[in-house]
Amino acid sequence: MPEDTGSGKAAGGAGSGRDIVERVLTQWQRVRPDLDTEPMAVIGRINRCAALLQQASDAPLAHEGFSRAEFDILGTLRREDQELTPGQIARETFASGAAVTKRVRLLEEKGLVERRPGTRDRRVAHLSLTPGGRELIDRLMPEQLAYEKSLLDGLKPGRHEEIADALGDLLLLLEGRVGAQRPR
Repeated sequence: MPEDTGSGKAAGGAGSGRDIVERVLTQWQRVRPDLDTEPMAVIGRINRCAALLQQASDAPLAHEGFSRAEFDILGTLRREDQELTPGQIARETFASGAAVTKRVRLLEEKGLVERRPGTRDRRVAHLSLTPGGRELIDRLMPEQLAYEKSLLDGLKPGRHEEIADALGDLLLLLEGRVGAQRPR
């Protein structure tokens, strides 16, 4: 049986010390005790946390009139601090080329990104921030980071690094599997 998280605040277990994933695990244990639900304890919690964090952390961006995906493009251009092609942005943001093209068009219309045709191949666009785009991301980034920090304020001291390290290990493991064949 999964270890009690002790949070007592999660949906489905308010006040009981059980998060919703623990409740799901308990239900599976009851109806199918032969199943090893240990992976669900990790993956289910990561998925649930990701959805809740995404919803919460997107709120300030929406207030500013941006989606997370648009913010990610602006942030990528700012942190790379050089022109990028739509393909490079797609790889950095885990988005499809078509999605990046659509988002870049919206950011161009807002005057935040500019497109320059390639010198060797005019079909290849090179994207950069406009001065207004740079000013916007430089203003929004500290605000967004402060808001995201506030979402984690309830964690005990030292837990941020512990969680970040564990997730980093998992990410390296999963990134190593990219392109690998799925087990049969």
